[in-house]
Amino acid sequence: MRHLLHIFQLGVKELLSLARDPVLLFLILYSFTFSVYTPSKSAVMDVVNASVAVVDEDDSAVSRQIRDAFLLPLFLPAVRIPFSQINRALDEGEYTFVIDIPPKFQHDLTKGVTPTVEIITDATAMSQAGRGPGYIRKIINKEVEPYWSGKGKASNRELVRLVTRARFNPNMQQGWFVAVNQIINNISVLAIFLTGAAVLREREHGTVEHLLVMPLHPYELMFAKIWANGAVVVGAAMASLFVVVKAAIGVPVAGSIWLFLEGLGVYLFSVTALGIMLATMVRSMPQFGLLAFPVFIVMSLLSGGQTPLESMPIALQKIMQFVPSTHFVSFSQAVLFRNANFGMVWRDMLKMFVIGCAYVAFTLTRFRKMLAAIQ
Repeated sequence: MRHLLHIFQLGVKELLSLARDPVLLFLILYSFTFSVYTPSKSAVMDVVNASVAVVDEDDSAVSRQIRDAFLLPLFLPAVRIPFSQINRALDEGEYTFVIDIPPKFQHDLTKGVTPTVEIITDATAMSQAGRGPGYIRKIINKEVEPYWSGKGKASNRELVRLVTRARFNPNMQQGWFVAVNQIINNISVLAIFLTGAAVLREREHGTVEHLLVMPLHPYELMFAKIWANGAVVVGAAMASLFVVVKAAIGVPVAGSIWLFLEGLGVYLFSVTALGIMLATMVRSMPQFGLLAFPVFIVMSLLSGGQTPLESMPIALQKIMQFVPSTHFVSFSQAVLFRNANFGMVWRDMLKMFVIGCAYVAFTLTRFRKMLAAIQ
């Protein structure tokens, strides 16, 4: 009980030190408010208000119907331009898509001949250029279907039809996924930087020497930093989830908040130890920043949150299994997006705990050596 009391009292000291650090307080506030809200609202990867021009070389009823089918909010009203203006309009960035409807378009449809419609895309608008042609193809197919005489032929019938039903985020709003993923990423970066800064702040201010003359053990100092900074991250993440994600952005959380909180606690047990381990390898805050940022970027890009883990090389997939953020991303997405229960995610929680124990054991060894060098 005496050791637990020391850990609690040292943790309270960490919280008081953090409360007097305006830079870290601003970082926490920014990471779980503006850093979550702004990307979900501005970093839109869907097709929104895309500009469309139509070169109508047929000027038939079906071609005019296709022009009128492009509606807000996906597309701006289609503008008719002559064939000779295609290159100039794309070079000057006037339109993202130009649709060229060939002559005798409706005539070919009624005769059962499949005509070719050319879609010219401005690839510099990367997000819209990647998704837009698929939307345009669906719009054109829907509009020409009543005019196509070949739709009843056995050779032209659909053998397989894909029917997609989205349980979470049925409208496929990109901002909903971005908001939740931002919280997941910011949890990692805050946990690493807060614990690392707590260690280096005492070294730079000279307070670590005061602690060494007290009857304290190294593991008491380390676990105090883990629980104190972990509690700050948990509180900030939960506040962001309820205030920013659910209230301000309007994202419904499908899964259990309590289960997510349990998994978050297990993850912070490992990632805060990683922050302390990085802090024991450097001597100043600038050095810690240069070391921690590449670590965080690798964790963010290769943990499966931005790129599916299955799309990576097999060797890289196996290496990332030893990084706790890989299992935390899988756990968080399963709980918050798919309403997974404990029986579905206990393996990810167990892996995070085992990795955390290994990190804590190695970090404690490094922490002891650092304190011995100071003495």
